[in-house]
Amino acid sequence: MTPLLELDDVRKHYPVHQGLILRRQVGIVRAVDGVSLRIAVGETLAVVGESGCGKSTLARLALRLIEPSGGTIRVEGRDVTRDGRAALRPLRRQMQVIFQDPFASLNPRMSVEEILAEPMLVHGIGDAASRAARVRELLGLVGLASYHADRFPHEFSGGQRQRIGIARALALSPKLIVCDEPVSALDVSIQAQVVNLLKDLQAEFGLAYLFISHGLAVVKHMADRVAVMYLGQVVETAPAKVLYANPRHPYTQALLSAAPVPDPTRRNARPALDGDVPSPMNPPPGCRFHTRCTVAQARCREEAPGLRPIGAGHEAACHFAETIPAFTRFGDSVRHPRLQARLALYEQKRAAMNAAGTTAA
Repeated sequence: MTPLLELDDVRKHYPVHQGLILRRQVGIVRAVDGVSLRIAVGETLAVVGESGCGKSTLARLALRLIEPSGGTIRVEGRDVTRDGRAALRPLRRQMQVIFQDPFASLNPRMSVEEILAEPMLVHGIGDAASRAARVRELLGLVGLASYHADRFPHEFSGGQRQRIGIARALALSPKLIVCDEPVSALDVSIQAQVVNLLKDLQAEFGLAYLFISHGLAVVKHMADRVAVMYLGQVVETAPAKVLYANPRHPYTQALLSAAPVPDPTRRNARPALDGDVPSPMNPPPGCRFHTRCTVAQARCREEAPGLRPIGAGHEAACHFAETIPAFTRFGDSVRHPRLQARLALYEQKRAAMNAAGTTAA
């Protein structure tokens, strides 16, 4: 079946200039650097990674809001990589977006009815009466009452504003919705409501989601497949259940180990990530993750690993994906010597602090 959205070796590089009069290029920021992804009809593909890894830039590329530096973008098999504004106009109805900040993304001077009717006005859909009826239908779909149409964004809570944003994304009956961290600004209880609403709408209308997030618990509940990004590249992709049960890239394992555990008596066996993300202007040679990797070897510093299949629907960009220690989430022994040494040092410091506290008491 033809994918709904297909990205093939997509890149976005930003030149960095210096000087006010004699401007010259001094570098390139490789925000997205050779990403290939596919989203099927009705599927949710989640993209996760640390801040600055290129997730939001990838979302804007998928929507053709920015011009790619290279690669190919196809929608339902049609190449739209170089299409101009006129050719992209029909595409806009098929692809919509839900933003991270539910307040900043809504015009405070417009009522809810005007906000929801605006996409239909822009695309010349229906008359005033049909648009008003559609607005009330959209409010019902997202769990709001029809009388909310006359109110303004500041009169709603954060969760209600995000529901309005979801209703606006549905106004044109799209096939794909890009969700750019749609619940990260909401309370935990409200996050669950919004995620469940998105899943219900997907089941009802057959929507596909490109779900951008750094909340691994939300992604686990929401995604069919997961792509993990690091420094502008996808380092692992797999069905969500496979990825969470058996991550094969050290970066994915570190992200999962850093996720909070609801039980304070249990802790992850693998420590969280050390060090900072390298600059996208000057990424490390070889594997871009080797400067923070606990299993890196000489080959990693010299040879860049490509994304390659390691199982059914499972791909990883690691030279040792098949041989690195299996992910141990809670209570298991740490197998790598460097990790063992770090964990032992941590235990010594904690014992010393406890002893000092007992002596002071």
